[in-house]
Amino acid sequence: MTIWIDADACPVKDEAERVATRHRIRMVLVSNGGIRPSQNPLVESVYVTSGPDEADKHIASHCQPGDVVVTGDIPLAAKCVAAGAQVIKPNGEVLTSANIGMALATRDLMQDLRSADPFRQGGGRPFSKADRSRLLDQLDRLVKAVL
Repeated sequence: MTIWIDADACPVKDEAERVATRHRIRMVLVSNGGIRPSQNPLVESVYVTSGPDEADKHIASHCQPGDVVVTGDIPLAAKCVAAGAQVIKPNGEVLTSANIGMALATRDLMQDLRSADPFRQGGGRPFSKADRSRLLDQLDRLVKAVL
């Protein structure tokens, strides 16, 4: 089992590392660079070439059934769910085959709304301590379910 982290904009790398350490699970941070490597022997950093979706492509092509992927990228989440991995957003929301279609549709709708109104600002609520706590709880549950 591996915990894959879409690391470029992930606000919960430290929390995921705590869960990986507690369960002695390999964790891989995938990014375009600029992420400080962890001293934890269970944590590996993979740097992909810069470019759109290179980290996503790497995670999607390497995740397997039984792995857990932490990402806020809905198209990546859909690919990982299709590959059999468990997927969790940084706010603790678990994405499954039962809800990924709705998440993709909502993402596409919001993207269309934003492009139709270039003056539309904002993009949802800010990341909170409750989100961080929910991620810790849900990630721990996912890991225990797979183990």
